[in-house]
Amino acid sequence: MSRDIKSDPNKIVAQNRRARFDYELVEIFECGMVLTGAEVKSLRAGQASLSEAFARIRDGEVWLENMHIPPYSQAHKSQVDYDPRQRRKLLLHKREIDRLIGKTAERGLTLVPVKVYFFHGLAKCTLALGKGKKEHEKRASIAEREAKRDIERESGRRG
Repeated sequence: MSRDIKSDPNKIVAQNRRARFDYELVEIFECGMVLTGAEVKSLRAGQASLSEAFARIRDGEVWLENMHIPPYSQAHKSQVDYDPRQRRKLLLHKREIDRLIGKTAERGLTLVPVKVYFFHGLAKCTLALGKGKKEHEKRASIAEREAKRDIERESGRRG
């Protein structure tokens, strides 16, 4: 599944679709990413996965962990020791980081990466403060989604 990002510079590279199912997203932040050149090229080729990724605050900095960016095939051979799931620093303002520290500490909220995309040529990540859903809440959202789908199907038949 290779997508060419160069045709549309504001295209989404990777999404974490399970985030909206597993978490109630309370607040959303846009942040930059510190990447190597080969990682950017790999992202532009549309190769990334956020399925097991999470964000963590360490020493006043926000880090994206466990995001998979495969090695760029045409990169220099010196990238032999490249780890596709290495920690990547996220760029936020100091006041945003302080706010995230306070909210994750006192309310039990989690930092969840929702999507990675390019905006005006820069790699960006959307982080959300998420509150974990209970099993019955997940079932309720499934039932609500299926009810919406049935309503759409019925209105399509009548029109």
